Parts: sequence; structure tokens; C-alpha cells
Amino acid sequence: MILVTVGTEKFPFDRLMRWLDALIRQGFLQVEQEDIVVQYGTCRFLPGGVKVYSLLPEAQFRQLINQSRLIIAHCGEGTINLLDEISTPYILVPRSCRFKEHVDDHQVELAVALSRIGIPIAWSPGDLVRFLTSPQYAPCSAAPESKIVSLCQRLEDRFGRLNP
Repeated sequence: MILVTVGTEKFPFDRLMRWLDALIRQGFLQVEQEDIVVQYGTCRFLPGGVKVYSLLPEAQFRQLINQSRLIIAHCGEGTINLLDEISTPYILVPRSCRFKEHVDDHQVELAVALSRIGIPIAWSPGDLVRFLTSPQYAPCSAAPESKIVSLCQRLEDRFGRLNP
């Protein structure tokens, strides 16, 4: 099973849904041979032939994550933290302000930083195809500590830090 999740953001992520639909129509994703489960949030466009859920209770969501052989996910911090706890190959697709998928480009900036430490990022449908043909697991925690420290510093520089 392949799980696709876009989180619970109020902005639709129809661009990713259209990518998936194109990959299904082109035969790169084969809904006749494998279940594709999509947690679509507020998306207005849904790919054909997939199982869809707007939102999932946490227990059911975790169960689907554990059953998946591959995961395609938005580049949300909570999702990334959850994916880093498992050993399933995943690829992240950042939401973009340019396409009205978020209020700013923090997911794009996070994706750029994560790509520098080897986390697979899909910037285009072609990136998804490459991942689907050769999925590899690349946990954030496997990156050398110096890269993680550098990434954290860049994120703190960009988004600030709360000091309790």
C-alpha cells in the first residue's frame, strides 16, 4: 500500500493530487495492483481510483503508516517527525505559497534544508516517478550530527527560537 498525506492545513494541495492523478493515468501508480490511500485534507481535486479520507483519527493514521510500503507526504514538521520514527521509505512534497497552498514558503525552505542532508524531496512529478522506481529510506536521524546542527541553526535563524 502507498499512503499519501497532505496534513490538516486549511489550504488545498491540489497540485500534489493532480501529480498523483497523472502518475495513475500514465501507469506509474497502478491502483489495480496496489491500494493507494490518500488523506486529502481540504483538496478539491482527487485522483481517480484511490481510497480517500479527508481526515483520519490518529490511531487509524498511524496504522496506515505502519502498513505502508511507501509514503508520499507534505513537508509539514509534524509529519516529518512521525516519518522519522519509522523505517518506511518516504518522499516529501513541499507546499508553496506561490500556488496558494500555504501562507508562506516555510515548507519549501524546510525541504531545501532537508534535501541537503539526503531526505528525498519531490519538486516535480518526475521526482515522484524516480522515487517510485527506486524508493530508499533516508531518516533525518541518520544524517551526520554536524549536518543536523547546521540544519537546525538555519531553521532557527529563519523562524526564530522561543526561549522559555
